[in-house]
Amino acid sequence: MTKDISKIDLPILIQGGMGVSISSWKLARKVARRGHMGVVSGTAIERVMALRLQEGDEDGQIRRAFDAFPNRELANRIYKRWHNPDGLAEPGQYKGLTMYGVNPPQHFLELTVIAAFTEVWLAKEEKAGPIGINLLEKIQAPTLPVLYGALLAGVDYVLMGAGIPREIPGHMDQLCQHQSCSLRLNVDDGSTESIPFDPNVIGLNLPPLARPQFLAIISSHVLAMALARSGGVDGFIVEGHMAGGHNAPPRGWSSDSNDEPVYGPRDNPDLERVRKLGKPFWLAGAQNHSEALKEAQAAGAVGIQVDTAFAFCSDSGMDKNLRKRALSAALNGTTRTITEARGSPTGFPFKTLDLEDTEGGRPAEERKRQVCIHGCLRSAYRKEDGSIGWRCASELESTFLTKGGEEGELTDRRCVCNGLLATAGHPHAMKEGGVELPLITSGAYLDFERFLNEKDDYDADAVIDLLGIPYGPMAVA
Repeated sequence: MTKDISKIDLPILIQGGMGVSISSWKLARKVARRGHMGVVSGTAIERVMALRLQEGDEDGQIRRAFDAFPNRELANRIYKRWHNPDGLAEPGQYKGLTMYGVNPPQHFLELTVIAAFTEVWLAKEEKAGPIGINLLEKIQAPTLPVLYGALLAGVDYVLMGAGIPREIPGHMDQLCQHQSCSLRLNVDDGSTESIPFDPNVIGLNLPPLARPQFLAIISSHVLAMALARSGGVDGFIVEGHMAGGHNAPPRGWSSDSNDEPVYGPRDNPDLERVRKLGKPFWLAGAQNHSEALKEAQAAGAVGIQVDTAFAFCSDSGMDKNLRKRALSAALNGTTRTITEARGSPTGFPFKTLDLEDTEGGRPAEERKRQVCIHGCLRSAYRKEDGSIGWRCASELESTFLTKGGEEGELTDRRCVCNGLLATAGHPHAMKEGGVELPLITSGAYLDFERFLNEKDDYDADAVIDLLGIPYGPMAVA
């Protein structure tokens, strides 16, 4: 049963869920210690966990979280399967991982559940709170085990965008009761399939779990109204097109276009209509300035969500050297954010940083088509025998076409999975030598100079201080 959200202390600042592991537990904990909402990224969380373990878990943080998992036998088994105490023999030389499908193997479900548990558990340490987890509706196959792992760790909020997450509140209710459930999978031909998940495979005997709040990330008041009618949504994060990562397309735009999408007044949500729904909401996208909170609250919002400023701070999960290089380029004016029309295989506009020696800094005509080894953004399609297959417009051209994909879908696509994992410090080795290049997602504004200290760097505290936001009600001294 969901609590009445009007009776709890709501955070006025939400640290956005970014990229693959950019919103790490370290960043989320730091923000939550100030009494605001820290958010961990649930995207590809099972892969990130397996890679961290192969790198050695040198500080022992993962081991500590695994020791807190309610099924110690399972935790020890997963740790032993993936942990390499000596680290990687060569840069990028990771063991291969299964790609998610409708019925993944047992060990992969276990890895996913404990990965989500670990990230949330570490973020919530030191009496920090509240903590949320961010998921993408587009990435459907791992959603239920990720949710369950986060619930086991006591996550306070679930945030979800990149689609229409009507089913998720109901599944949260079921998972809190440790009940089996099935998520509806969207198939390319317009049909649907079910992705089942039974929490009992994790081997726990626990009382019902506390049900977190569910916040839908939306870009239009029309979607907010539809989700409010469907029930179970506790609030909204209204994200504008200046936000980083995937954006909702502008009206009248076609994903076949090679031109950078152009947004206009019609693409702005009607905040008054959102306000009249009677649910709390936060504004996201270009909110990292000192007047943002005041302006948002004047429009009826509880507060704001800030992403890019946190993504490039020293507490984020971005590779340290890459982050410093991106900061330097932004300060020197030698990089900018581009809204790619066709870079992402999802078909949504995608904001990337045009930084030299990264995938975002290479024009389409100079890209060498990568072979995606993670498959996070694959789409389900119906095979001739009626079974489900998976394909991605960023995989090998011949493979995509063999699976029935259309040739026009291949133009200008890049592998987002490989690049985002490289940005988080986990680049994979390539057959031709070297490792995968990073792909940095970013919001439109790169005005980092005001956050910097004498070392030309800044942390999460500096962002909160400059925003002029006081300590929240759950701040830790």
